[in-house]
Amino acid sequence: MIADDEAEIRHGLGNYFPWDELGFVVDGFAQNGLEALEYIGCHSVDVLLCDVSMPVMTGIEVAEYLHKQKTSPRIVFLSAHRDFDAACRAMEFGVRSYILKPTRYQELKEIFMALKKTMDLELQAAEEGGGSQAKSGPDFPVAEGADDPIIMRIMRYIEENCSEASLEGSALAVRMNPTYVSKYFKQKTGINFSEYLNDVRMTRAADMLEQGGCRTYEVSEAVGYQNPKNFTRSFKRRFGKTPREFRQGLGL
Repeated sequence: MIADDEAEIRHGLGNYFPWDELGFVVDGFAQNGLEALEYIGCHSVDVLLCDVSMPVMTGIEVAEYLHKQKTSPRIVFLSAHRDFDAACRAMEFGVRSYILKPTRYQELKEIFMALKKTMDLELQAAEEGGGSQAKSGPDFPVAEGADDPIIMRIMRYIEENCSEASLEGSALAVRMNPTYVSKYFKQKTGINFSEYLNDVRMTRAADMLEQGGCRTYEVSEAVGYQNPKNFTRSFKRRFGKTPREFRQGLGL
């Protein structure tokens, strides 16, 4: 179901996005939150693609109401604004994803592909459990954080910009607030953003040291450390050896 107070967006998303290719069918539309709730009350809705700012009843109010009823369909929010407070409240009410307008085709596709995968896994678990209802939970458990399209983009950004990557840069890459990205990354992966970034850098450094041909300070700079001493300390914490000891252990 699609709920948005802008008719052009409802029409565009409903008629020009390849829902059938992803395994979805759009069977309802609403121009405000109250209409969405009335429709959900009379029909079976698996996923609600919902605007945050709507007249009569906002998307946040819809999510809160459905969350209290404990019968909430999976909700994906659309918003024209980077509203950190709204995003945090959305997470409290079980909202699965938060997409900024104008909606990008690939972003929407990745989110709904991942959502369909989760729904299929939940259905399979319910069937294997003798038809019992699968326990509701986050779309992407901590152990499977890399399946989340937002986490995937953050990780790809870090891999491609290892030496210059930052929380702020990641936030720009996914068009979110840096503080929200930090909390979201921790929730989905179980580790802090800074820990993951440093692990990628240390792994890259170890690869460079194994290949040889670079001095320690050159490796340090290549992975984003301007101070070789700080790099050496981080490397030793990660591998239990200094870069020099690591080389010696390889016979280099």
